[in-house]
Amino acid sequence: MPIAVDIDVMLARRKMSVGELADRVGITPANLAVLKNGRAKAVRFATLAALCEVLDCQPGDLLRWEAGEAAGEVAEEAAGEAVGG
Repeated sequence: MPIAVDIDVMLARRKMSVGELADRVGITPANLAVLKNGRAKAVRFATLAALCEVLDCQPGDLLRWEAGEAAGEVAEEAAGEAVGG
């Protein structure tokens, strides 16, 4: 996945646990773990906004793009969805 998630970095900077962040954001610890570990396929803007509010940060502090082979795979996947659905 070309998008890397740095929630763990912000948690360490804020000295906050995953459980505390999940409670304050209003999502389950399991769903937060999926997002934190980069296994999520999508994130709602409302969730991203809540994360930024609780962690007092910008979206770019939590998400970053990494170039590489994965970027080509995502482009191919998107092209397949556009064509074949």
